[in-house]
Amino acid sequence: MTLSSLVIILLIIGGIVLYGLMLYNTLVRLREQIKEAFSQIDVQLKRRAELIPNLVETVKGYAKHEKDVLENVTKARTALMDAKGAHDKAIADDFLTQALGKLFAVAEAYPQLRANENFLQLQRELGDTEDKVAYARQYYNTTVMEYNVKIKTIPSVFVANMFGFKEEEFFKTDSEEERKAPKVSFK
Repeated sequence: MTLSSLVIILLIIGGIVLYGLMLYNTLVRLREQIKEAFSQIDVQLKRRAELIPNLVETVKGYAKHEKDVLENVTKARTALMDAKGAHDKAIADDFLTQALGKLFAVAEAYPQLRANENFLQLQRELGDTEDKVAYARQYYNTTVMEYNVKIKTIPSVFVANMFGFKEEEFFKTDSEEERKAPKVSFK
């Protein structure tokens, strides 16, 4: 074997190792993006949960006999705060969304409450937070999809298997209520 062929072989091996390192770094970057994206969902869900007690207190003054609805919102909020992981948070988020839907349905029955400035402000903030949760979920799921595809495709599948990269879970809703098209009425 000549010196030039040895150099070529070493360059090829070096190129393969360098490419493997680049794939590894890409997988690490994607995994960290998933963690960051999940923390954004968590931040928005916590913000949402912090708005709920104020909303419940505002509604309490007007809807004293709607105790079950208010208790369900409080239970749903607690479940969301205690949830761990994407799947548990998604389930708790569904439960809270349903409970809030019922709370706002109750609020419709009280014209004075609907006109209350504090209630309107809380409702606006909650709506804004809902939008942020939706965007954070979308970013998280896009990042998970990119990562999952990367760890399953050649050649990165070899690096992923070698270093124990595992498939990540999507943040998905299980709620039939969220899958239904909203009803719009102009009565």
